[in-house]
Amino acid sequence: MPGQAGATGEAPAGPVSADWVVLARPAAPGRAGHVMSPRRPILLVALAGLVVAVVVAVGGLLVSQRIAQEQAVHDVAEVTDDLAVSVVQPALTDSMAANPAQARDVLDPLVRHWLGGVGEMVRVKVWTTRGEILYSDEPRLLGQTFPLDGDSRAALLRPRTVADITDLSRPENRYERGEGKLLEVYRPVWTPGGTPLLFETYFRYDTVSQRSQQLWRGFAGVMLSSLLALLLLLGAGGWLLAVRARRAGARHEELMRRALDASDAERRRIAATLHDGVVQQLAAASFIAAGHAQLAASSEGDPTLAADLDGVAAAVRDGIAGLRSLLVDIYPPSLHTAGLASALRDLAATASHAAGAAPVIDADVDTDVADSVPGQEQEAMFRIAQESVRNAVRHGRATHIALRLAAAGHGSPALEIADDGDGFDAAALAAEGLEGHFGLRLMAEAARQGGGWLGVLSTPGAGTLVRYEAAAG
Repeated sequence: MPGQAGATGEAPAGPVSADWVVLARPAAPGRAGHVMSPRRPILLVALAGLVVAVVVAVGGLLVSQRIAQEQAVHDVAEVTDDLAVSVVQPALTDSMAANPAQARDVLDPLVRHWLGGVGEMVRVKVWTTRGEILYSDEPRLLGQTFPLDGDSRAALLRPRTVADITDLSRPENRYERGEGKLLEVYRPVWTPGGTPLLFETYFRYDTVSQRSQQLWRGFAGVMLSSLLALLLLLGAGGWLLAVRARRAGARHEELMRRALDASDAERRRIAATLHDGVVQQLAAASFIAAGHAQLAASSEGDPTLAADLDGVAAAVRDGIAGLRSLLVDIYPPSLHTAGLASALRDLAATASHAAGAAPVIDADVDTDVADSVPGQEQEAMFRIAQESVRNAVRHGRATHIALRLAAAGHGSPALEIADDGDGFDAAALAAEGLEGHFGLRLMAEAARQGGGWLGVLSTPGAGTLVRYEAAAG
């Protein structure tokens, strides 16, 4: 039968074979009643926050660097706009559009001033729409003609300011090649008569880079300080939540302990009330009925009345036996006085001598192991054994039951109840949430309260093996 095979092997509280249907596992972490430390959730929150912060920081720094660079270019473009609108365009005349010498005489004093005082500006050019350089602070470019590129023509056709990296390989930029990387900004200006000209400035790119770095450092400082404040806020919130959870868990455990103590006291009170009240009254009634039966049979000579009274006395005695069995179920005195080993042996003896087709029950209980089981798990083990034996007798129609309590391979106490009864499809029943099987649900609840591992091994026609293994200490 399954009990014989299961008793020789082990059903560890960790991974088990696919045949075992697990009804309860030890509460994580550790044993039932363990109050979780706030360190683990705080570390998890901190780690998650750190990962998010790193991702946001890297992304934010890249984005802010790009924004800072764009802003720096925009600042240079604004300088060019200001010069074009406030200085160059007011100085233009219609005659200048065809006279580079006149443009040089008027603009050169102004341009020399800009070159000395406006940041890192290194070159100024004014172009006609034909590509002729009408003015430049480099005299060798005056009057020379170069083809305008597409962007320059577009800026003239649709007036706008354009900033771009200078292509120093172009012939019109040959005199700027010794200045390093440059940023050129160009936009249209107009003579009083409406003739469009292209105003162009060249800045050292170091100016853009330095301005970009300044802006980026400002963005980065604000962003990183905000992330740090957020992490501190999350850490403080996580710590408070963990502390509250720990207090709530401790309160829950205290309430559970009080509920179990109250339940134990109530069962004891009910058992004492029944034993001292109803059971004693029924015993007295049984004695009275038996006495009257003897009297009717001897002195009155009424066999019919004597037989009826004997039947009444027997029915009362059966009721007393049922109540006493119920009292053991409600509050097993041997469990709380003599201990788990004695209670399990009493359970086996009581079931073996019950009325009707009582099964043969072999009880193999290691007293030392039983004494090592904590009080709460003793109660759980007894309830599981009690329900397993009851199910085997009432539903499984077992003829032989083996009850065994011993140390498992890793030292934890393990209880096994095996029978040769009808068995059932444990996997299908577990998949349905133990619907309709109150006994298994009671065992699962007892195992959860005890904090151990509970498994069932059963198939139709092959008997049942129930195993409860105490959680590792």
